[in-house]
Amino acid sequence: MNSSYIFSLILVIILCVVAYMGGNAEGLRLVFGVMIPYLAVFLFVLGFLRKVLGWAKSPVPFSIASTCGQQKSMPWVEQNKLDNPSTTFGVIIRMFLEIVCFRSLFRNTRMRFHKSTDGVKIAYDWEIFLWAGALAFHYAFLVVLLRHLRFFFQPVPWCIQVIEFFDGFFKMEFVGEVIDIGTLQIGLPGVFVSGLILLAAVIFLCLRRLMSPKVRYISLASDYFPLFVILGIAVTGIVMRYFAKIDIVGVKAYTMGLVMFKGTLPPENVGGIFYIHLFLVCVLLACFPFSKLMHMGGIFLSPTRNMTGNTREVRHVNPWNYPVKTHTYEEYEDDYRDKMIGVGLPVDKKE
Repeated sequence: MNSSYIFSLILVIILCVVAYMGGNAEGLRLVFGVMIPYLAVFLFVLGFLRKVLGWAKSPVPFSIASTCGQQKSMPWVEQNKLDNPSTTFGVIIRMFLEIVCFRSLFRNTRMRFHKSTDGVKIAYDWEIFLWAGALAFHYAFLVVLLRHLRFFFQPVPWCIQVIEFFDGFFKMEFVGEVIDIGTLQIGLPGVFVSGLILLAAVIFLCLRRLMSPKVRYISLASDYFPLFVILGIAVTGIVMRYFAKIDIVGVKAYTMGLVMFKGTLPPENVGGIFYIHLFLVCVLLACFPFSKLMHMGGIFLSPTRNMTGNTREVRHVNPWNYPVKTHTYEEYEDDYRDKMIGVGLPVDKKE
């Protein structure tokens, strides 16, 4: 039985308890409200750059592009320009569909044993739900991230306001009072679709790892931990928006203080849920460059995706090969001709 998820879940619960206790402790507000966020951002930026620069410097002398179709060859052979591109433009289109639409995941299938009258046969099912769940998770996470940028800008850029407008499908009437650090809303908050979709998508991905025996068998603690952290972030965010009373104006003043490097502390009445939310975000940022989440940056530098499949047009020679002294067959035969003839081995030249 794979118990990795139990370890990850217990670790996330411990982190939540530590954040709750630390946020409510008067002497630790500076640590959890200022020092840890700065440290998390520092680790994220430094680790991300280190990973990306390391990948960028890695030599790739040969064409190792993943191919799913016919390569360009003879004029009368039809080429699959999307799955086996031979031009830079084709690679750009392929990368765009992979990054924006998760095209390879869309084509993913799973094997299962199908019982029929002829016996047990192998069948392949289209995993459309995995593709839809992953797509919903990533886009919802992106929209939530962009919406939260309103806490770090004053005034709020129009593009963020547009995203917030289209994300909210149910707006209650409220009275707005314009103040120096934002807009104070009096009334019920609007419902944001992205937050609910993010919560549903991360629950689906967690259940898939837990309920599928094959996926659970190959899953490690490092696979469960980010999911549980993101689940905690989504739950605490929804609780703060719709149930708990959080001082939004004070939170924005706090975040603006962090941006301006003033070291402003969170409001005293912000509550422990806010510290759990903030601490889990910091944990996710700090762990991001050192986990599988780095596929966000790695997809752009993956040679199996960003290289052209032109091995029949261009000979790829390793430029880092050092000269090696070779020993041809003619030289080998010259050295051992008499012995080869003596044991009856055929030779090209008798003398």
